[in-house]
Amino acid sequence: MKKIKVLIVDDSPLQRRLLAEILSGDPSIEVVGEASEPLAARELIKRSNPDVLTLDVKMPKMDGLSFLKNLMRLRPMPVVMVSALTEEGAEVTLQALELGAVDFISKPKDIQHTFEDYAGQIISKVKVASQARVQVHSGRGAHVLKDQASASGGLQRLSAEGGIKTTRLIAIGASTGGTEAIKEVLTRLPASCPGILITQHIPHAFSKSFAARMNGLSAITVSEAEDGAPILPGHAYIAPGNRHLLVVRDGARYRCKLSGAPPVNRHRPSVDVLFRSVMQHLGRRGLGVILTGMGADGAKGMKAMHEVGAYTIAQDEQSSVIWGMPGEAVKAQAVDCVLPLTKIPAKILALCQQDPGVC
Repeated sequence: MKKIKVLIVDDSPLQRRLLAEILSGDPSIEVVGEASEPLAARELIKRSNPDVLTLDVKMPKMDGLSFLKNLMRLRPMPVVMVSALTEEGAEVTLQALELGAVDFISKPKDIQHTFEDYAGQIISKVKVASQARVQVHSGRGAHVLKDQASASGGLQRLSAEGGIKTTRLIAIGASTGGTEAIKEVLTRLPASCPGILITQHIPHAFSKSFAARMNGLSAITVSEAEDGAPILPGHAYIAPGNRHLLVVRDGARYRCKLSGAPPVNRHRPSVDVLFRSVMQHLGRRGLGVILTGMGADGAKGMKAMHEVGAYTIAQDEQSSVIWGMPGEAVKAQAVDCVLPLTKIPAKILALCQQDPGVC
């Protein structure tokens, strides 16, 4: 069996040694080189032709983002960022994903107590990255300014004090490659769209920064979900890392509910948990969207939505970084249509223009 060739780029000798020991311990992975800074990495890439690169964010001579930008322009390849669990680390990591990095791994604060979990995550992410379709982004995208007029097309509105008028809600699930896929969807929706609940597999230290980043790029208001928050049109609510996000009905309103229940499909938040709650409380008036991601989280929940008549959409294989979650939903016959990522926002809007009973 052909091994996955990995090049490690990190200025810390200790971190390089740790990553090399972990990755070399898996029989399907071969560490073909280590570099302490990007200029040395450039030469090693030419010589060893790695399948995957692990890249530290902060390094001498050239920072990780600058190197990544050049790499994606000259020699696109799967990259897993190694990031600090800090607010600054989260922002830089999100920029790296925007530039084309496939995924990231957070450096643990206490490696002695989390080594086994850390090792498992690194190995898993490298294996996933080796299968990824690298998406090279310009970093500009189709961003929408907050003060731009939105083409509502007559979509109904709901005030903070009002009851359920539209009876619609959009639920989106994603994992690997999902931060950019979610951005592609949110930045193309008007401020008058129905409320949106989003579950993205992301650590707690990164979910708030991700929500803030999406809020700055979108016409709709995007925030990290809070327990009990009313779900309003023109708003999107992103599940906090390490908490399931559900929708519940409270009299004439829908609200967010956060749960610390055990992980589902090894994930918390879980897409299945979100989709099942939408099925339970909205039935055929829910709209489910499953985007790029590894694994099968969301397939069963989307099947449940589909069976009660909710319309369901999956991202197609060609535009997905990893066609795991959407592919599993398709296999489960849980999907009404499969679309390229760029066509999903228009489909959502078209469905929401129709009679409420359609969704």
